[in-house]
Amino acid sequence: MSDQIFARRPTLEAVAERAGVSRATVSRVVNGGSGVREALVEKVRRAVEELGYVPNQAARTLVTRRTGAVAVIAAEPETEVFTNPFFAEQLLGISRELAAHDHQLVLLLTEETADYERVGRYLAGGHVDGAVLFSLHNDDPLPEIVRGVGIPTVFGGRPGWPGAEADRSLLYVDSDNRGGAREAVNHLISLGRGRIATITGPMDQVASVDRLDGYHDMLMDADPRLIVEGDFSEPGGARAMTALLDRAPELDAVFVASDLMALGALRVLRERGYRVPEDVAVVGFDDMAKVAEHTDPPLTTVRQDIEEMGRLMVRLLLRSLDRQAKDAPVGRPLSSVIIPTRLVRRATA
Repeated sequence: MSDQIFARRPTLEAVAERAGVSRATVSRVVNGGSGVREALVEKVRRAVEELGYVPNQAARTLVTRRTGAVAVIAAEPETEVFTNPFFAEQLLGISRELAAHDHQLVLLLTEETADYERVGRYLAGGHVDGAVLFSLHNDDPLPEIVRGVGIPTVFGGRPGWPGAEADRSLLYVDSDNRGGAREAVNHLISLGRGRIATITGPMDQVASVDRLDGYHDMLMDADPRLIVEGDFSEPGGARAMTALLDRAPELDAVFVASDLMALGALRVLRERGYRVPEDVAVVGFDDMAKVAEHTDPPLTTVRQDIEEMGRLMVRLLLRSLDRQAKDAPVGRPLSSVIIPTRLVRRATA
């Protein structure tokens, strides 16, 4: 660790003297205020860099009423968050974007009832400026908690509780789950496959419902025996694939709603003696490089930019926070974001 960190910190007055401006001007620039000419802003920024000035966060909070911290809340147990590569990619995007804007990430996890109470107390304590929530299930109490606290919030994924779709104040970032599923199934149809099954995600999550809807868009009269619910995990994909083969051993293709589940499904197909793609073609969803490129054979899948989704959540939240500033200009209302998906063709289909 550099000795500079422990040296006497430069003061606001020292920056003002170096830049040749008033202390008030430096304060406005450092705290993100408006009304300072660009030439003076540049002088202050140069002085800050030359002196290595670091704002006093406690004093800055009194001026801006902002802590510089954002709560990132995953509605999943610790073991899932820290082992699932999907969450790793999403957290990477969130972390990088927060760091780029000099904000601190505060990770909060919920697994038991007491965890929700703890998170609610923490958010109500004013420790963070806003929150990013992801991997919500329809009955999760987190949305009601953040609504009660009243802090700006962005959701990872389209909210699915009753009335959410009509609430234009809700901000979220999602991928085109339904369109991506349609493209996956259409690709399997184009290969001449006639018994196309699907392994869904947990049906209490909107992404799973949307991907199943995309499957039904292309196969309106699908045999119910060809639809099995999974849980977005590799073991869950294996269990669902086993159930599908027991129900319909003649199936010749399967659209799997996540790459991790596809990994489990491929293992079961191999164990049962099915050749991929000769006997059964397989398409996944996510295009996580650590999974899709290393399956045997490499997985054809629907790509969603998971890291970019994390970045977009943060950008949307920070824009929402900026709108709350007293001198913020009035602009168009913020809107949610849905990013496109695309099929990545490899060897399984």
